Amino acid sequence: MPLLNEMLEHNKVFVETKAYERFRTAKFPEKKLAIVACMDTRLIELLPNALGLKHGDMKMIKNAGAVVVHPWGSVMRSLVVAVYALRVREICIIAHDDCGMATTDPAKVLQEAHNRGISEQSMNTLRSAGVDIDNWLCGFGDVENSVRNSVELVRTHPLMPKDVPIHGCVIHPETGAVRLVIDGYKALPEATSA
Repeated sequence: MPLLNEMLEHNKVFVETKAYERFRTAKFPEKKLAIVACMDTRLIELLPNALGLKHGDMKMIKNAGAVVVHPWGSVMRSLVVAVYALRVREICIIAHDDCGMATTDPAKVLQEAHNRGISEQSMNTLRSAGVDIDNWLCGFGDVENSVRNSVELVRTHPLMPKDVPIHGCVIHPETGAVRLVIDGYKALPEATSA
């Protein structure tokens, strides 16, 4: 059975048996926290459990590498909405060791795209339109520096209030051990950090 059909069949049973009831929660995160995390499959259950967080405690935004790459991109938009519309009061960028983005080679990705039918003309059209696809696909060399850069971009964003602590951490994808890279409380204005 194709994967989509398998998922939809499961969904019918899920709804019919009311299995959804154990997942009910409010749309506002209980801990008033938003986390930007990597999409790595090893973190799906490990990350919240390693931090003592449960369903409904936080807003989780996932992408490749837990990287905030553009001040007007979808991750930053999600964080701004989380703060102003969804009662988020703290943000944590959590990357991980052994991340695929640390070794992503744009040339190899683009070659694979070409192998899968994306024409060189399509890639050149993007480039001539000003899209730097080579840089857009570029990974990072140092996970802690990547976290620092993302924290700084979020912290200094013109729409991010200065009273929101922006933390940065790295989690080990096997053990769940978390190391602090940036303590966002230290960057808060004196009046709010007391």
